[in-house]
Amino acid sequence: MSIFIYIVITIATFITMEAITWLTHKHIMHGFLWYLHKDHHQPKYAHTFEKNDAFFVIFAIPSILLFYFGLVPNLNVLFFIGLGILCYGIAYFLIHDVLIHQRFKWFKHTKNKFLLGLRKAHKIHHKHLGKEDGECFGMLYVPKKYHKQYK
Repeated sequence: MSIFIYIVITIATFITMEAITWLTHKHIMHGFLWYLHKDHHQPKYAHTFEKNDAFFVIFAIPSILLFYFGLVPNLNVLFFIGLGILCYGIAYFLIHDVLIHQRFKWFKHTKNKFLLGLRKAHKIHHKHLGKEDGECFGMLYVPKKYHKQYK
C-alpha cells in the first residue's frame, strides 16, 4: 500500500476514536465500570493517580496489539490503525489530563477559544458527581454552545 493510504487510515482511526471514546465513556465508564471512573468525578483528587487511570492501560492494549500484528510478518494496515489509536491517546492525555484537569501545569493560561470550549464542556460534564444525568461525553468534539461564549 502507498504511504497516502496509510496516512488516511491513521487519520480515519483517530477520528473514529472520538466516537468510540464517547460511546465508551457514556455506556461503559458511566455504566458497569463506574467503580473505576467514580473517583474521577470527585472534586479533589486524594492521590496522584486515580482508579480512572486504569482506562489508559485498557485503551493502550488494543494499540499495542495492533502495532505488533501490524509488523508481523510484514508492515501492514494494522500498524497504522494502532498508530491512529496512539495519536488519539496522546491527544486525549494532552487535552483531558493536562489542559482540562491541569494534572500538569503546561497549558494553564491558554486563551485558545476552541480549547476553552472543550474545558467548559468537560466542566459541565463533571458537575454531575454520579453516573447518571451526564452530558458532554466526547473529548475533541463538543456541542457548539460551549464555544460560543469565547467568540
